[in-house]
Amino acid sequence: MIVTDRPEPWHLRTRRFLRATDQRGELVRGARFLRRLVPGDDPLAPSTSRSSDRLARLLAEAGADRPSATRELGLAAVQAWKALRRSGTQPRAANGVTVLFTDLVGFSTWALHAGDDRVLELLRAVSDVTESIVTGHRGSIVKGLGDGVMAVFADPDEAVKAAYETCSAVSVIKAEGYLPHLRAGLHRGNPQRVGDDYLGVDVNIAARIMAAADGDEVLASGSVVEELDADTVTMRPRRNFRAKGTPKDLRVYRVVPRYS
Repeated sequence: MIVTDRPEPWHLRTRRFLRATDQRGELVRGARFLRRLVPGDDPLAPSTSRSSDRLARLLAEAGADRPSATRELGLAAVQAWKALRRSGTQPRAANGVTVLFTDLVGFSTWALHAGDDRVLELLRAVSDVTESIVTGHRGSIVKGLGDGVMAVFADPDEAVKAAYETCSAVSVIKAEGYLPHLRAGLHRGNPQRVGDDYLGVDVNIAARIMAAADGDEVLASGSVVEELDADTVTMRPRRNFRAKGTPKDLRVYRVVPRYS
């Protein structure tokens, strides 16, 4: 009696062929190169988009022990979608925009010893809170900055409320060995819009104002305060404000919105 090996089923041969093709070095390198050309932030970095952040993590964890052209293309698609989602809602700068910068006080020192898992958990929580509040006040997040964001608003009143509420919300987030305190800076002007980003002196001024704020504090320039309804906000001048790269006559105020 002669026994012959049965041929391998076609679906197993197809699966083996597709997996081998997906792992081919030249295809993986090509997919990675394409991903680098896609505009937007790395989808595996702490994100300001909750659903896309989870999708990127799932893609990264799927077969993480082997190279995959399909995985790289999937991450590129998430990155492109996030960039499109952000750029589609940004206000035009023609009539002026209010630029917001935020930053976690003392974060870098804590992060050195906290470990990647705890750092990423905190940054994702802060990002989720920030995105929800900023978009809820008709603002648009331009980009994440690690432990903060840059955002723009057409309405300065909404910008002040978003900044204050984000600081308040972040202060109740739990992190082992660290009490999160956000600071915020606002400046209104006509920055140059370049693609999905904004550049220019007005952007730099907003960043400098933020850097001068204390934890849980919102500072705003005179150009923002002049546009606010005095009945909706409490403001106090920040005396002797000085910051490199800002006009000498720049007026800065501590602002707190009033809620009826």
